[in-house]
Amino acid sequence: MMGLRAARRAIRYLAGHDFFVSPDYKCAYERFGSGYGGWDVAGGILDKESIVYSFGVGEDASFDIGLMHRFGMDVHAFDPTPKSIAWVRGQAFPVQFKLHEYGLADFDGDILFKPPENPSHVSHTILERPQTDAQSVSLPVKRLSTIMRELGHKRIDLMKMDIEGAEYCVIEDLGRTDVRPKQLLVEFHHRFPAVGAQKSLDAIAKLKALGYGLFSVSPTGEEYSFLHKLV
Repeated sequence: MMGLRAARRAIRYLAGHDFFVSPDYKCAYERFGSGYGGWDVAGGILDKESIVYSFGVGEDASFDIGLMHRFGMDVHAFDPTPKSIAWVRGQAFPVQFKLHEYGLADFDGDILFKPPENPSHVSHTILERPQTDAQSVSLPVKRLSTIMRELGHKRIDLMKMDIEGAEYCVIEDLGRTDVRPKQLLVEFHHRFPAVGAQKSLDAIAKLKALGYGLFSVSPTGEEYSFLHKLV
């Protein structure tokens, strides 16, 4: 499995759709969630009163459930895609799991989401996907600052973004505000043909300039865990 993963990364690297970067910040962390939907988290700074935003649910909320079971906090989950919303509604989640049926972007309004090529998959993207442009759906998105204001939150203790390419504009927007989630978990999508490695490298550099240290990188090179150094 590791050999296949390494081979795939090598091919993406040669095509300009992958890169290798090591953590530059040391802290204790643990993993929450399934093998597919899990994330490395600095759990020592979380408790029942922590404010958690989880952008991108899909059909795997194991990460959110794991946090709720361990710490007992509410988790505010966000996903605008109809398939994900229907899936969540069919689950018997704890009352602490609070779904908001809109996505995250750098503006308030609606934007076209392109569905996956495989209809059995769930993840939609705002990026180019010519194969499914004809099936695009217009869905609501909001800025992070708007969401915090509407939910009455003055801080974010942990924020996860698995938002299929929208993370780049959100990180740029973050730099235009004074909002600094204490912990930031990001899945970057440089494997997408319309993105490429440099865009993710630039986003990582932007986060470091905003005061974030990188403490974990997944074996796939797609999930990155950051902690703000003022924590």
